[in-house]
Amino acid sequence: MSHNMRYPQPLQAGGRIAVNAPSSGITVDWKAYLEQARRNVEAAGYDVQISDTVWSNVQLTSASKEVRAEEMQRFLLDPNIQAVVPVWGGEFLFEILPLLDWERLKAADPKWVLGYSDLTTFCFVHTLLTGQATAHGNNFFDLGTTPWDALTRRWTDVLATPEGGQVRQMSSERYQKHWSRKQPSDPFALTEETAWKLLGREQQTQAEVEFSGRLLGGCWEILRSLVGTRYAPVQQFVRDYCREEGVIWYLESSEINAAEMYRSLWQMKDAGWFEGATGFLIGRARGNVDVSDFHYQDALHRALDDLQVPVIYEADVGHLPPQMILVNGAVARVSYQNGKGTLVMEYR
Repeated sequence: MSHNMRYPQPLQAGGRIAVNAPSSGITVDWKAYLEQARRNVEAAGYDVQISDTVWSNVQLTSASKEVRAEEMQRFLLDPNIQAVVPVWGGEFLFEILPLLDWERLKAADPKWVLGYSDLTTFCFVHTLLTGQATAHGNNFFDLGTTPWDALTRRWTDVLATPEGGQVRQMSSERYQKHWSRKQPSDPFALTEETAWKLLGREQQTQAEVEFSGRLLGGCWEILRSLVGTRYAPVQQFVRDYCREEGVIWYLESSEINAAEMYRSLWQMKDAGWFEGATGFLIGRARGNVDVSDFHYQDALHRALDDLQVPVIYEADVGHLPPQMILVNGAVARVSYQNGKGTLVMEYR
């Protein structure tokens, strides 16, 4: 028997957004950037509540794991908060997983959580353990960019869509290769032309493909650390929620190279994570990822060719903005043609 995904109530105008730091907090150098994000989000019509934990960072965390866990759970259970959008990622969000009351969270009304990088730790696990949708996309810090670009601004649409609705996103025209925000309100430096690529068919000028499935994924480095733990019952989730639709895996990286990508994909595949996969969306690789003559594409070929499903890479996912907002658990259709892509998500 297939289970039904649960979607949060739409984020409404005037709704309260809680900004916390379940992983790392910010140092004083970034205070003005966060204040700019608050101004932008308030100007868009939302009520912003910034937690005290956001303003400290010691040994890569904003506070003790107990404080971070208590705060995250309190925000998720607070009926006056419509969405939780953490300030940014970090390193050690996994510390709070054993301290959360997952049965209580599962029984609660779903609430939007939006973020990426180390926020994958919470969003991915939360969806797997509760059957509630979560959103992979910009952190709150990113919302200081002024004005919001065409993709970043879609976070409001994604979080405002009701159960049964759908959202359509298009690939970007250009993306940012290097950080360049000297002032808090500076926009992303979208200098590089965006071109999605279809693995194995890069040289075919008329290449096109379409595939569908439920979205699941996040930051590569985070996902591989969850393999084999009690917080990542991927196969059970796929059996319960994705039996009919299959899974579109989306993966994006922060710091790993091509060899680590291959090892990570091998580990995830051997653990049975990719059973039922209908396709892959791989985000733009950050930095110089090739190792000697072993390239990014080699890792994808070696790990994924035998699955015989479409693999799109250089997509608008992850650490090189702008990025699409991808909802874990939503049924998606990916359409690719000649370097351009469309993603349609249905909340069912």
